[in-house]
Order: sequence, then C-alpha cells, then structure tokens
Amino acid sequence: MKKGFSLLELMIVIIILGLLAALVMPNLIGKSEEAKRKLVCIQAKSIKQALDMFKADNGTYPTTEEGLKALVKNPDPTKYKNFSPSGYFSEGKIPKDSWQNPFIYINSNGNIDIISLGSDGKEGGEGDAKDISYQKDCKK
Repeated sequence: MKKGFSLLELMIVIIILGLLAALVMPNLIGKSEEAKRKLVCIQAKSIKQALDMFKADNGTYPTTEEGLKALVKNPDPTKYKNFSPSGYFSEGKIPKDSWQNPFIYINSNGNIDIISLGSDGKEGGEGDAKDISYQKDCKK
C-alpha cells in the first residue's frame, strides 16, 4: 500500500494557507512605503547634522544656491576659510532619498529645510507620494 496525502488533505492544507495569507497580507501591504518614509527622516537628520558642522566651522549655513554640494566641496574658499578639508560626508557623496532622488535644500535666512519629493519625485502629492519636509514631518 502506498503512503501519501489524499486530494482532500491537500485541499484542506491549501485552504488553510490561503486563509492565513488573506489575514497576513493586508498588514504587510504599505509597510514598505512607511519604512521608506521613516528612512527619509533618518537621512535628513544626518544631512542636518552635517549642515550644523558646516555652520560650526564657517559661522553660517550654505546658501540655497550653494546647496548640499557645499557639504562635499568648498563652494567659496575665501568665504568659507574653515571648511573641513575632507568635507562633511565620509564618502564624499550626499545621500539620496529612499527613492534615489536628490534632497532639496532651502536656506531662508538661516532657517533651513531638507525636503524629499516622496515616491513620485514630484512636488506636492498625496499619501505615499506626499513630500517630506525635515522641519514639518521629521522633527516630532
């Protein structure tokens, strides 16, 4: 006599697995985007720390026009005489957001903000595509 599973036993196992998947999947969907949004805040915080070191060395934040590139290469050696010779990022590269888009840097009279355009890479957006501002969304 052969030993094995009957068709009924296999069907019961498949139904149980299907029910488990139906219960677990809704909890997992959307967690990936939520994790990416949280990672953006961590990355923005590291950029803010680099900007703070830049300001400590040079007395001011880089201008909006100089941008985050000023953290890697001195934009004006006569203006920023105490610029760190190695820059302010160990790899010499400015991190990109979770969707591999560059961060936007705004310096408005010393009030700085670091912005990610979200999953769509465009200004504005709703839900997962919503822009993420360090000042508004990450400093909680």
